[in-house]
Amino acid sequence: MGYISIQINKAKGSADTGASDHIERKTTPKNADPTRTHLNRELVQFPNGVADRTEAISHRIRTAGIKRKITPDQVRAIRIVLSGTHEDMIRVQDEGRLDEWCGDNLQWLYCTFGKENTVSAVLHMDEHTPHIHVTVVPIVTGERRKARRKQAEGRRTYRKKSNAVRLCADDLLTREKLVAYHDSYAATMAKYGLQRGIRGSEARHTTTAQYYRDLKRQTGELEANVRQLQTEQQQAERQLDEVRKEIKSEKLEAVKTEAKTALVARVGSILGSGKLKELEADNRTLQGEVAARDESIELLLQQIERQREEHQWQLMELQTKYRREMSDKEAEHQKEVSFLKSIIQKAKKWFPLFQELVYMEKFCLKVGFNERQTATLISGKPLFYEGELYSEEHRRKFTTERAGFQVVKDPKDRSKLALAINGQPIGEWFKEQFDKLFSSIRRTIIPPRKDKGIML
Repeated sequence: MGYISIQINKAKGSADTGASDHIERKTTPKNADPTRTHLNRELVQFPNGVADRTEAISHRIRTAGIKRKITPDQVRAIRIVLSGTHEDMIRVQDEGRLDEWCGDNLQWLYCTFGKENTVSAVLHMDEHTPHIHVTVVPIVTGERRKARRKQAEGRRTYRKKSNAVRLCADDLLTREKLVAYHDSYAATMAKYGLQRGIRGSEARHTTTAQYYRDLKRQTGELEANVRQLQTEQQQAERQLDEVRKEIKSEKLEAVKTEAKTALVARVGSILGSGKLKELEADNRTLQGEVAARDESIELLLQQIERQREEHQWQLMELQTKYRREMSDKEAEHQKEVSFLKSIIQKAKKWFPLFQELVYMEKFCLKVGFNERQTATLISGKPLFYEGELYSEEHRRKFTTERAGFQVVKDPKDRSKLALAINGQPIGEWFKEQFDKLFSSIRRTIIPPRKDKGIML
């Protein structure tokens, strides 16, 4: 009989983008099988006009009738992962009871947290064990725990309406309620052969930082074990080569002994020597020793072969574990990259000139300003500069006297930025400087023509 698996965590940030990308497979983790992703399915239907998990969270909060202002640090959603022991979940799937299992999970969620608050439930079938990712918006009613505690202590406080709608994750995640969730979920899953874990177990979740420290240490130990196994394998191969050489030598000696025995027997039969019986006894003793040696060599070969197979199996097991842990680490890294990309996309959306400022920074550095001068220009402040400026279009530098520079909106396209010198776009200034240079070079190369007059 296996165990239930229920993980409950507060969502991060106001949008919980990283979790949404994982749940909705906007990014595919390396521990997922892309050929089975089409088996994943959303178990909760979104309201009209709601397209994904993020919008579903916002829609529930917006339509719940909350009167009090929601602060940025409030938890807007609770993440729950429901599953069971791998072997039991595969058995439920093989028995064709997976849909029934999903339905019972939804009924437990509705009864525990409310149907309206359960805004998303996604079944994942493309990872190692089938499981459900649930999103619950913590909408509660009644007095706050702090107000009830003050009243119990006899302290006077302003009492709000007892049926006021509030957003409060702490009310749903008290120690007593977490224990009750495990108890009630285990009772619901008992029909599938899943039971509750040991109450009061000392097992604790490992923090992410501690996990990576342990992973790094274990990786070093695995690499050391692999090197040790490789060394032992090389030693076993050398020992096997030596044994083979000894076997070849022993067989050669046996052939020589048999030849000598045959020769002595032949001589004895001719000469009738009494030495023949003694030689035959010595020969039998020698053959017994050779047979015993052959048997010990055979046993040694079998032992070496078993040791090699055991070492090979251990090496494969260590390599598999190492690849799996590195895959998990890569998946976590991929989540962080996805989160950073989402931040950049939001920055572009919230600050329309964000991308233009990035381009302008590169342009200023390429023209010839240092980082401090570039920072001044990017902040929108004027800068006075005297020296050389590089034009990528003309592939040369132009010298300017003390002039005023400033980043302004492009007069031709207000959605873009331009670098101005004394109020003039720098592109036009570069063109004027190049035309002046070209004209001076032309006057130097082509001298003025002299009129020779008209001859009569």
